[in-house]
Amino acid sequence: MRRLARHWQRTGAPVAFVPTMGCLHRGHLSLVQRARKCAGRKGRVVVSIYVNPTQFGPGEDLAKYPRDLKRDKKLCGEAGVDAVFVPADREMYPAGFSTWVAEETLARGMEGASRPAHFRGVATVVAKLFQIVHPGAAVFGAKDFQQAAIIRRMARDLNFPVKIIVAPIVREADGLAMSSRNTYLSPAQRRQATVLWRAIQRARSRAAKGRVPATEMEQDLRRFIALEPEARLDYIAFFDPDILEPAREVRKGTQIALAVFIGKTRLIDNAKL
Repeated sequence: MRRLARHWQRTGAPVAFVPTMGCLHRGHLSLVQRARKCAGRKGRVVVSIYVNPTQFGPGEDLAKYPRDLKRDKKLCGEAGVDAVFVPADREMYPAGFSTWVAEETLARGMEGASRPAHFRGVATVVAKLFQIVHPGAAVFGAKDFQQAAIIRRMARDLNFPVKIIVAPIVREADGLAMSSRNTYLSPAQRRQATVLWRAIQRARSRAAKGRVPATEMEQDLRRFIALEPEARLDYIAFFDPDILEPAREVRKGTQIALAVFIGKTRLIDNAKL
């Protein structure tokens, strides 16, 4: 991958990069399309497929995370991807590995509070991938809003010459944000999973009428989500979308993010109200 990246650099071909954990769906392919547009006619698009063990906590779904490399490579080929990079754990984390990248401000709340080691693993693997692929631009999905903000901050703070692009969430017809983990859901759970989007719409409707105390909005959405028999709320957060600081009042322009277990499957979503 490094040899190929250096060759493209020498020949003046810009590289746009899409890091993924595989089990690709239309959301991922929208990122590839954005990368292709960014790279231009003479550029190259690279997709990495790597289920990064360091961003999973104890008891999480690392072992059962959906994997289908043959299908993923086929989809990448059909989408016009120029290279698919599939490293092994021993390559990314050689024996004695002990160096980590940790963002310490934006990572404190929400996912960082629920999954304490998660963003250290994400930042470390993305930094390593940037060093290997040498992209001029990298495309991330807005579903992982906090993650994208952390990667943008990391690129700025560590002087990575990479433009970070955040592409919109791709949703199913009923509003559920596309996710590889949606494959875990039974038909009944799949129907209940729309409660994340319905909660966002409920918050959006209330915010459109005026300011609402964040604690009041949170309690209302907690009750609303609890109406689904297999739904269990992890967190709801309201915050400034630029600096991720918690908001005391919810109004137009406030960002909402939430994580909900549907059965054993943990799903996340976010939107600007």
